[in-house]
Amino acid sequence: MFGKLLIDERFQHYNWKSLQKDLISGIIVGIIAIPLGMAFAIASGVKPEYGIYTTIIAGILISLFGGSKFQIGGPTGAFIPILFGIVITYGYENLLIAGFMAGVILILMGIFKLGSLIKYIPRPVTIGFTTGIAVTIFTGQITNFLGLTGIEQKEYFHENMAEIFVHLNTVNLYSIITAVICLVTILLTPKLFPKVPGPLIGLLISTFVAAILYPGEVATIGTAYGEIPNSLPQISFPEVDLATIGKLLGPAFVIALLGGIESLLSAVVADGMSNSRHNSNKELIGQGIANVITPLFGGIPATGAIARTATNIKSGAVSPLSGVIHGIVVLIVLMVFAPYASHIPLASLAPVLMIVAWNMSERYVFSYILKTKTSDSLVLVVTFLLTVLVDLTTAVQVGLLLAVVLFTKRMVDSQVVERALPNLNTVNQKIETQMVADGHDCPQITIYNIEGPLFFGVAQSFQQTVMNTINHQPKVLLLRMGKVPFIDITGEAHLASIVKNFSKHGTVLISGLNEQPKEMLKKTGLYDIIGEEKFFQNTGHAIQYSLNLLDTTKCKSCKHFAFSECKDLSSTKELVLEGKKGYTSISQY
Repeated sequence: MFGKLLIDERFQHYNWKSLQKDLISGIIVGIIAIPLGMAFAIASGVKPEYGIYTTIIAGILISLFGGSKFQIGGPTGAFIPILFGIVITYGYENLLIAGFMAGVILILMGIFKLGSLIKYIPRPVTIGFTTGIAVTIFTGQITNFLGLTGIEQKEYFHENMAEIFVHLNTVNLYSIITAVICLVTILLTPKLFPKVPGPLIGLLISTFVAAILYPGEVATIGTAYGEIPNSLPQISFPEVDLATIGKLLGPAFVIALLGGIESLLSAVVADGMSNSRHNSNKELIGQGIANVITPLFGGIPATGAIARTATNIKSGAVSPLSGVIHGIVVLIVLMVFAPYASHIPLASLAPVLMIVAWNMSERYVFSYILKTKTSDSLVLVVTFLLTVLVDLTTAVQVGLLLAVVLFTKRMVDSQVVERALPNLNTVNQKIETQMVADGHDCPQITIYNIEGPLFFGVAQSFQQTVMNTINHQPKVLLLRMGKVPFIDITGEAHLASIVKNFSKHGTVLISGLNEQPKEMLKKTGLYDIIGEEKFFQNTGHAIQYSLNLLDTTKCKSCKHFAFSECKDLSSTKELVLEGKKGYTSISQY
């Protein structure tokens, strides 16, 4: 197995010195991961040991099978609200099933190379739900920080806030002292001892103070959840039926989507810090494998952890082996020190999670987007509020839908379908909009400037605008489409309708057609219906071709003089234009 791993490009040029660096970074990250694993599990509504199991199993598997060189996987704060909601609604056993299903979905996403699609999720959506998750985590620890008793965990934010308010009279002063000691230690440790993990030192000092100065006065992991076993559980899995799969499909997709986003964001951060490059699809497969195996040991869903991955790189990691070592370190600590972890006060874990929430809140980016006062601000606020007040599933769905609707509106607003004529007052006589007026128009040639994608959102208005021209029944309809980057099947259908109706009495010409619209018209057959000879690279040649189609008798009485040739046409008794050569002066368009 190890020989196969060495073939992996992430292990190229690996040597003894590399192993030493991975060993050091793996030990450091492993020590940091222990309190976080327990804290994330408790906040998710499950026993602390399940977080430890996840850290061990998922941490090792993500490093072995993932697509990032330095990724550290495990339970993360981002999962807390969704996992807690599943536990409250469906129970712990169904959480395991949902996690397993999410793993399968992640593997399929990787196999079908959907890793690159996640980056298209709008930033206001990701910042909105990330900040919402941070608020949920932070407020969820108020109970343990204050040592409140009699609290019933509710599904919704406002219900939990009401519970806290009602039970404020049960505040435990010893819990507050314990939490403050831990919080101050976590904040001061990086400044005094940069290489020492603050959360671990905070837990040790606050636990020691509580046990010595006021034993039995604060709730601990042991009193709330019992002793933590000092070994991994046997492999098992709850019974599954189609009805269970059906009701958990939605939560599983949310876990998979959130896990994919979080892991790929973490991998991108790692790339920036280490000048490396991850394989997004392989990373999804690795995440999927970890989430398929971890539930068999009772573990909760896992993903890439940005803070631990950054610490891994800063500690000198060279390869994914540091992530494997981090999992082994946690396993050794579990086997040796698990009974002692039962004495950790819940009030000591609260500051750990509050710091995590504060760091993941994206408060500066949130404020920046909010200040723009654009449609992105609306998407941000809606996603944030739904994450906090309803649930993450609804927030992501509504946020994405709202982002798509607002994006479509922006595209519609940016669409240009306007009449145009040459500006005879300029040297190049450039074709410009707003040149058409009652006394300045061509009764026989109508030109339209079309700008922006021709898609379902604008296709109907595009057709209606152009079709109004048919009432005047010009000989030629020239569509300038050089600034149309994209056309979908709806846009093509409306363009085809224009061609069909206009061709009854005139000719449709198109100039400047880009590659994607051209391929679309060829696939549907509209290109051949129009005729290849009626497509032109530039407008000058299209106008030149149009002059061959004019009824010159109408030109003699026309006083609009829309083109530079109009004076000659109106005074010439007979005009013969040969093919597409036409007037020599037409090259100026």
